[in-house]
Amino acid sequence: MNQRLFFSLVAASLVLAAFAHYFTEHAIFQFVTAALAVVVLAAWLGKSTESVAHYAGDRIGGFLNATFGNAAELIISFFLVRDGLFEMVKASITGAIIGNMLLVLGLSVLLGGIKYKEQKFNAKLAGHNASLMILAIAALFIPAVFLRELPVVKIESLSIVIAILLIIAYVLWLIFSMVTHSDFLSDIDPQESEPLWSKGISILMLALSTLFVAIVSEWLVHGVEYISHTFGWSDLFVGAFVIAIIGNAAEHSAAVLLAMKGRIGGAVEIAIGSSLQIALFVAPTLVLVSLLIGKPMDFVFTPFELAAIAASILITISITRDGATNWFEGVLLLTVYIILGTAFFFV
Repeated sequence: MNQRLFFSLVAASLVLAAFAHYFTEHAIFQFVTAALAVVVLAAWLGKSTESVAHYAGDRIGGFLNATFGNAAELIISFFLVRDGLFEMVKASITGAIIGNMLLVLGLSVLLGGIKYKEQKFNAKLAGHNASLMILAIAALFIPAVFLRELPVVKIESLSIVIAILLIIAYVLWLIFSMVTHSDFLSDIDPQESEPLWSKGISILMLALSTLFVAIVSEWLVHGVEYISHTFGWSDLFVGAFVIAIIGNAAEHSAAVLLAMKGRIGGAVEIAIGSSLQIALFVAPTLVLVSLLIGKPMDFVFTPFELAAIAASILITISITRDGATNWFEGVLLLTVYIILGTAFFFV
């Protein structure tokens, strides 16, 4: 798409969302326009990340995409925490984790696999990702297992300890993967692509797109409760699929684009890296932030959420452990996602 036309679309979506938010009181119209704006802004964010990745490499580029892409998820979740909507927050965390592993990775593997018979990425990285995913599900299961045996105060204390440990583990992983052992986890045969902008402009675009995503995300939250009540959707379905899909739009666009250019390593880094960042950093951060604003949120997820995350991790580890992908594996990931979405809709 022509850049002038694309930025005209970005501007139009922002103006429409702002008009709906400030000058109308129609909640559904506000929600739809804000959601569309987030999706368009996410495409801008994805383009910015791809351009930055040209200068920094797929590993760091994927990390930046995951980080800036998850900015929308973190901001939306913060406003939900502020409003005391803890169940929706946990559902959105669940949705972000399974959405990245199943939907984002599934689309990337499928569409990239249609163009390339087989795509390979670093198998050692896949192994470390698998270990981190197992850590994430263990950390989520433990508070739920002990829920019936411990009083609420101790569950909150356990949640804080787990949150701190996960953040430390995630920071150490970044040091391990990007500093001390970066050469072992580098991309396999990275393919070059032309950047859209210079390095400075790419970074500026990344910052601006993230800023606008943050603003529109707050507008989006205002309509969430009304939408769920109007259509009779459960907090679980709204959080895990509606909010998560919108919040993950940046990862969708960037990961699929990379996979279709034969850079599956970057797509895997975005999809799985984003899920790990949500589980090991964003969720624990929200637990700690909730304490600071006087509305403590525990780390206890429902059996439905835990089952969904466990199933997602199981199929993702099975598919990525050999460091190679094909289009049929994308079909498998998307099939599991549709099954979980249908189940959540009926809950």
